[in-house]
Amino acid sequence: MAGADALIIRTRTRADEALLGASAVKFVATATIGTDHIDLDWCRSRGITTASAPGCNAPGVAQYVIAAAMQLGYKLPDTTIGIVGVGNVGSIVEKWARGTGMRVMLCDPPRARREGSEAFSTLDDIAGEADIITFHTPLTASGPDATRHLISDTFLGSCRRKPTIINAARGAVADTEALIRAVDNGIIAAPVIDCWEGEPAISRELLSRAAIATPHIAGYSREGKMRATEMALTAFCDYFGLPMPAPLPDDLSVASAPAAEAVASSYDIMADDAMLRSDPASFEHLRNNYNYRHEPR
Repeated sequence: MAGADALIIRTRTRADEALLGASAVKFVATATIGTDHIDLDWCRSRGITTASAPGCNAPGVAQYVIAAAMQLGYKLPDTTIGIVGVGNVGSIVEKWARGTGMRVMLCDPPRARREGSEAFSTLDDIAGEADIITFHTPLTASGPDATRHLISDTFLGSCRRKPTIINAARGAVADTEALIRAVDNGIIAAPVIDCWEGEPAISRELLSRAAIATPHIAGYSREGKMRATEMALTAFCDYFGLPMPAPLPDDLSVASAPAAEAVASSYDIMADDAMLRSDPASFEHLRNNYNYRHEPR
């Protein structure tokens, strides 16, 4: 980085003092929704501008959630889904879930405080009523809305309908041992796990109990990757006052609410499950060499 003015990364490169302390970098963009891998405080202290790609992978995650529900045999119009975290990703999951006829419950305490609680449910309400509970929160370790180990013994013990838990957020949003105990005690159904604690060294015990297990690829659509690329490039050009190149050629528009059948036909989720189970040690290889799927149109 010694001679660089800018850095564009994805999640496996950490942008911090160790990498950038001796550089002249003034701008860092990540072509991902999250910024866990960027030391934002340090960058601010050095006057380094940062940018991310919020929402770029939201349709891919919605595709993943709906495909999982259908694979597990849920009759969607008779199913209640609880969505925990209703930001860029959770909002698209909500829209697509409503489009399939599912009853939707939303839990997002920061939004409820800003917008009023009428449209939102508490986590306890969702634990009591939902058949599927899917998580789309950032990973935070402190504050009133901390999400680390949000999926805990306490939360799982409050579940009443033996729900399917889907973690397509961050690995540490779930306490791995608590999930294992909840499955073994019959409190929840076999979960759907895309994000794992300790990646890429994932828990084989949790893997053996999961109904669907994938290598952190829920949002890995071709269109999502291209959106992220375009957003990082736009931020880069804006910062340095450069002209944008020609637009990317693909249609990156987001389907408003595709039919459940269109989602199912667009994605064979069990093929991804089979690849991970056949060689769990290849988690990182599978993720880095994923054959990006198309979103439903």
